[in-house]
Amino acid sequence: MEEEMQDIYIRFDWAIKRLLRQKANFDVLEGFLTVFLKEKITIVEILESESNQLTADDKFNRVDIKALNSKGEIIIIEVQNTRELYYLERILYGVAKAITEHISLGDRYHEVKKIYSISILYFDIGKGSDYLYHGQNNFVGVHTGDTLQISVKERDGITPRMPKEIFPEYILIRVNEFNSVAVTPLEEWMKYLKDGIIRPDTTAPGLGEAREKLKYYSMSAKERSAYDAHISAVKVQNDVLDTAKLEGRLEGRLEGLEEGLAKGREEQNLETARNLKSLGVPAEIIAKATGLSAENIEEL
Repeated sequence: MEEEMQDIYIRFDWAIKRLLRQKANFDVLEGFLTVFLKEKITIVEILESESNQLTADDKFNRVDIKALNSKGEIIIIEVQNTRELYYLERILYGVAKAITEHISLGDRYHEVKKIYSISILYFDIGKGSDYLYHGQNNFVGVHTGDTLQISVKERDGITPRMPKEIFPEYILIRVNEFNSVAVTPLEEWMKYLKDGIIRPDTTAPGLGEAREKLKYYSMSAKERSAYDAHISAVKVQNDVLDTAKLEGRLEGRLEGLEEGLAKGREEQNLETARNLKSLGVPAEIIAKATGLSAENIEEL
């Protein structure tokens, strides 16, 4: 029984709001970032600012974690459980706000921080066959196809740099689209994000630490109660949205069927009117038989 209890792990969306802000748990977060950013990440601190708060007059400005890594870059991590039609606009806004928050008036432009925006999505953002998408600004030659290197003024002179060293990077993790067997560290993390499952023999960065630090039964009774309420709320929200989506599809099909039947009836009436007209039947009789107007019958 005890082993069963220890095999239940806190969902990442809850952990990221409560437990992973603590310095003692940075290793879990660093492992997650290392896997998804494909480079070793060390977190220096969790940044607290207005972007970490959701206010009534700034609904787009919600960030779950904003961290500073050892290279002085800012990493934004956000979990979205339910559908949002303007999600791309929101992450763009969040990145722009993070940039402006961390450069003071009068600073040189080279003080602008590189931003990584990572979105963990538990809803269908659109059409696509992959569960992991990456986007970034690049300047590509229209005729040559080459990527432009930018000349940047550094302290010691002019240095060529690639746009990827400067412009924000966006990573969209579509959790519900993951259906593979977990073999690689990336797949193991996806399995945990989707199903809360971590292999006992995992060597994926951060997951071994998560097995020890994100156990459900390690929380106090009060914390477990709050966590259970959160999971229930998420399920209810998704059930409501899924029901609405299904009802919308059914309603659309019924409307389409009705439109098809109406169009079929109209075409049948036209064909009947043509046949009656060719037999010399008076227009007023054709109108009564088909429901067509005298003008429509005249045009046949």
